[in-house]
Amino acid sequence: MTSISSADINRLLDERNIVAVATAYTWALDEHRWDDLRDVFAPDATADLGTADRLVGIDAIVHRIRTALEPLDDSQHLVGNHHVVVDGRTATHRCYLHAQHVRRDAVGGPNYIVAGRYEDDLVRTEDGWRITHRSLVVMWTDGNTAVVRPG
Repeated sequence: MTSISSADINRLLDERNIVAVATAYTWALDEHRWDDLRDVFAPDATADLGTADRLVGIDAIVHRIRTALEPLDDSQHLVGNHHVVVDGRTATHRCYLHAQHVRRDAVGGPNYIVAGRYEDDLVRTEDGWRITHRSLVVMWTDGNTAVVRPG
């Protein structure tokens, strides 16, 4: 019988908790629970989410996400193939992303899909793991870009 050490258990718990943070992000986006993002990101987090400028601070990150998603009729962000590396109080995480965006009245069709990956740096806090930096790497898109354009 193979013995499982407490270090193995702690590593598995850390990995599971980091994947839970990545999943909580998707539910916050799709259910428009913007305040829940404060349980995902560190207060001083940064992000590269497809804008020209790096977002600095949780308020800037929430504003960018809210501005992009609130006009939509629906969205569904699916993440998978999580890869986590824990190094003490810090970690890296990456996962694939498939996001469907719907705006029923968009001229040219109601759907826009983004596929890519999230690449994260995290820190362990007293309240659990938090993302300190997130990069969205778009690999491909399909559909009507008017769905995600303002106006």
